Amino acid sequence: MSDALSAIPAAVHRNLSDKLYEKRKNAALELENIVKNLTSSGDHDKISKVIEMLIKEFAKSPQANHRKGGLIGLAAVTVGLSTEAAQYLEQIVPPVINSFSDQDSRVRYYACEALYNIAKVVRGDFIIFFNKIFDALCKLSADSDANVQSAAHLLDRLVKDIVTESDQFSIEEFIPLLKERMNVLNPYVRQFLVGWITVLDSVPDIDMLGFLPDFLDGLFNMLSDSSHEIRQQADSALSEFLQEIKNSPSVDYGRMAEILVQRAASPDEFTRLTAITWINEFVKLGGDQLVRYYADILGAILPCISDKEEKIRVVARETNEELRSIHVEPSDGFDVGAILSVARRQLSSDFEATRIEALNWISTLLNKHRTEVLCFLNDIFDTLLKALSDSSDDVVLLVLEVHAGVAKDPQHFRQLIVFLVHNFRADNSLLERRGALIVRRMCVLLDAERVYRELSTILEGEDNLDFASTMVQALNLILLTSPELSKLRDLLKGSLVNREGKELFVALYTSWCHSPMAIISLCLLAQAYQHASVVIQSLVEEDINVKFLVQLDKLIRLLETPIFTYLRLQLLEPGRYTWLLKTLYGLLMLLPQQSAAFKILRTRLKTVPTYSFSTGNQIGRTTSGVPFSQYKHQNEDGDLEEDNINSSHQGINFAARLQQFENVQNLHRGQARTRVNYSYHTSSSSTSKEVGRSEEQQQQQQQQQQQQQQQQRPPPSSTSSSVADNNRPPSRSSRKGPGQLQL
Repeated sequence: MSDALSAIPAAVHRNLSDKLYEKRKNAALELENIVKNLTSSGDHDKISKVIEMLIKEFAKSPQANHRKGGLIGLAAVTVGLSTEAAQYLEQIVPPVINSFSDQDSRVRYYACEALYNIAKVVRGDFIIFFNKIFDALCKLSADSDANVQSAAHLLDRLVKDIVTESDQFSIEEFIPLLKERMNVLNPYVRQFLVGWITVLDSVPDIDMLGFLPDFLDGLFNMLSDSSHEIRQQADSALSEFLQEIKNSPSVDYGRMAEILVQRAASPDEFTRLTAITWINEFVKLGGDQLVRYYADILGAILPCISDKEEKIRVVARETNEELRSIHVEPSDGFDVGAILSVARRQLSSDFEATRIEALNWISTLLNKHRTEVLCFLNDIFDTLLKALSDSSDDVVLLVLEVHAGVAKDPQHFRQLIVFLVHNFRADNSLLERRGALIVRRMCVLLDAERVYRELSTILEGEDNLDFASTMVQALNLILLTSPELSKLRDLLKGSLVNREGKELFVALYTSWCHSPMAIISLCLLAQAYQHASVVIQSLVEEDINVKFLVQLDKLIRLLETPIFTYLRLQLLEPGRYTWLLKTLYGLLMLLPQQSAAFKILRTRLKTVPTYSFSTGNQIGRTTSGVPFSQYKHQNEDGDLEEDNINSSHQGINFAARLQQFENVQNLHRGQARTRVNYSYHTSSSSTSKEVGRSEEQQQQQQQQQQQQQQQQRPPPSSTSSSVADNNRPPSRSSRKGPGQLQL
């Protein structure tokens, strides 16, 4: 140290620690000249001693002015060393960097100034300290002192210039440092980081694109910054990288896709738009490279299809169509199960557009990869069934298309119809709101006869009789009114003349027995008029309730529609269709006279020509010829017109059908009586208890009144007492007969 002191005059040593900047500056200039002389003489040992003295006595001094002098002195030594400075950097730079964290803002300021002067001298040799300097500058960019921030910015620009012209810079060592700081929220730090990313990306020899996945998430995080300037800088950097991706032959799409998927769900609108735009480009550019990430990408796209921002919706829809058009196979890594899982989750979305696209994906997968989809059917089937209750008709129609696609296989068809009936049973409102829509669409997508046969088979064994009756009534109304079921109606009209119609009639009859009005409607449709009349005669008092009359009212009104035109035309020949007339008159007799349906039907029957009865009372003869009691032993209808075609429908055992109808109706009546009895016993039991309590209270009141009268009345003689007792009317308790309640 004495060598250093001998080389440096005492005045220079003293002025380096002076509180005045001018004295420290002059001392530094003198020190610079001294070092120049030592350098020219090659006295490196003494130079090293001078540097050590500056560090120990000045840079590390507890006195702020000494530390300031030490920093300006180290810079002066570097300038004096000039081209020889590189070999002393290991001594000079570390204490300067340490001063960046000094508690005195003026010391931090002079540290920036000192390092700036050092960097100007050594240039590229300075790179070995880059990471430490970068870390220090990152902190100084957010310094609380404006002067320090300004000095740090000057130093930062110089360091950037040095890095861009240096061939010693290591991007591999720098990226971990950058990644570590990308999630810092301080706006000054963010600006500092984006600035460095932009500068390094502009250097041709530095491949920032290859390391983009390491800091991409941080850039997206800045898009939602409160500072417009930071958002703009981050967006500019991202746009530049996206353009480079389009022009690059090799890009790691996978790692970035994971980041984009997360950012597509950001609450910030601008971030979502940028993320979905990137995903759109990735799908176009990456294609097959993104197969493993298709499910994740789809999970990000589907919610954006219903985004409140139109720009996001447009890009999301375009991306969705692009993704769906890519042809890949499970052998390529395409995970059908994962895609189905995403679509199933999105069926619970609050937005109709998203639910529709989720169903379109299921339908697409079913068409392209049917075998794989059926393997996952149990995972999505319940969700698809629940979607039948969706508030949107468009969603319900798409669900039905998917179900129809699945039901092409016989085992899945049966499963679908069973689950459909189960849903109707569990949710009565579903049958009421969507029953007609669902059944009609299923009949269009699948064979109508096949659907109705399967429904009839299931309802035939239904334990819930009330539900079975309601379901049959709904199916019957759909059968009678829906244009989609016209072929089915035509087939039933030929039930008495062709085998197909007969088999369908018998198949539906088994479940239609749950509803008298449905059976009558079926017979009218099949032109089995005699059986319809006999069914009407078999009805008992319990069958004619409000529900029955409501159904009858609907049927009467339907008779006036084009569907039953053939029936009304048959009324022109009452002599040939006597059982039709008797059936209609039977329905008329069941209706209340003041009802609108009664007036409609009576008006229709008044139009029946009377001249056809000139041959005699054919209705009477037919009725008397086949009494109801004997009908059960017949196998054929008895209309005069049908006598010529009996040989064509001998397979329909109408007597057995009637017995089947009566058996089912007896079950309904028994269940109804059970409910009534249960309700009666429950109400009568509670009433008996209340009446019993009332009687006890009345008896107690009577006894109290008698005691008061006896106390007020003088005691009578035995004779008068006996007479009085004989003349007194009997008490209530004595008037009660056995088992009677006196109210």
